[in-house]
Amino acid sequence: MKHYPVMLPEVLGALAPVAGETYVDGTFGNGGYSEAFLKASNCNVVGLDRDPNVKSRAAQLGEEYDGRFRLIETPFSKMDEVGLSEVDAVVLDIGVSSMQLDQAERGFSFMRSGPLDMRMGNTGPTAADAVKSLSHSDLIRIFQVYGEERRARRAADFIVRARDEGEITTTEELADIVERALGRSGKNHPATKVFQALRIFINDELGELYRGLCAAERILKPGGRLIVVTFHSLEDRIVKSFLRRRAGEVSGGSRYAPEVKHEGPVASFKEGKRSVIKPSKVEVVENARSRSAKLRFAIRSGAAPFPMDDELLPRVASLSDLEARL
Repeated sequence: MKHYPVMLPEVLGALAPVAGETYVDGTFGNGGYSEAFLKASNCNVVGLDRDPNVKSRAAQLGEEYDGRFRLIETPFSKMDEVGLSEVDAVVLDIGVSSMQLDQAERGFSFMRSGPLDMRMGNTGPTAADAVKSLSHSDLIRIFQVYGEERRARRAADFIVRARDEGEITTTEELADIVERALGRSGKNHPATKVFQALRIFINDELGELYRGLCAAERILKPGGRLIVVTFHSLEDRIVKSFLRRRAGEVSGGSRYAPEVKHEGPVASFKEGKRSVIKPSKVEVVENARSRSAKLRFAIRSGAAPFPMDDELLPRVASLSDLEARL
């Protein structure tokens, strides 16, 4: 399947590439953004990714663009721990890449039978571990919060019943269980939200996002740009709340995360555009994966970074809870 860097014209518009500047592509994936930045100006790009499978593509870019690109194998949440500082922009495309979705052995998609894995890296618990070991109540909460699945309890009921009869180890097995639980209606597979929820949980995607935003705040120079593309309402809510809190405003709460009132530090960001930016109608037609994408960007001020906390994150079972049960 062809790789589409989502909302590329809008990302380039927010970035406005300039020769000599240094940009961090915090979610390198297949390199779509990085290559576009390198083509747009005589800039330098640092790609970050925790997926070891991206190395060959990164090496190709480094050679093709005369050393202006380099890869650091790290989660983007740790970008402030790998020697980066005073960069001109950080760009994050949050969510699983098409490259990962299209590889059956990665276990991300119910559309392809494979091991129930879902890890973006190669360490830590798998989705099979979660399905096997998490409590009934934890599964419900994960499906409700991360998947926004209305029938989370029924999906968890069927999963717990099925695992009592034998381990659930493949994407096909889990998809069939959820389909029996929820039935089919509409064009989307009934397991869509359950798979999404497990992927977000296994990779601690919301925690990674929040820590990544804080790390970007620490390495951006004054005037540097933070550009974030999200695909899930919880992701967008965290980015929106983070930026508005950093701009000195009240961050809106939700039923899963409390309202947080800004007090103390001077604003560390100025929002580049108040309203969210969405993909064009043409892109949505050409690339269905872009239909839920939202872009927000902000400009770093010279103020000190805010103290880090986790008040913007919803409360569910943690990966450490799961690891303790394995």
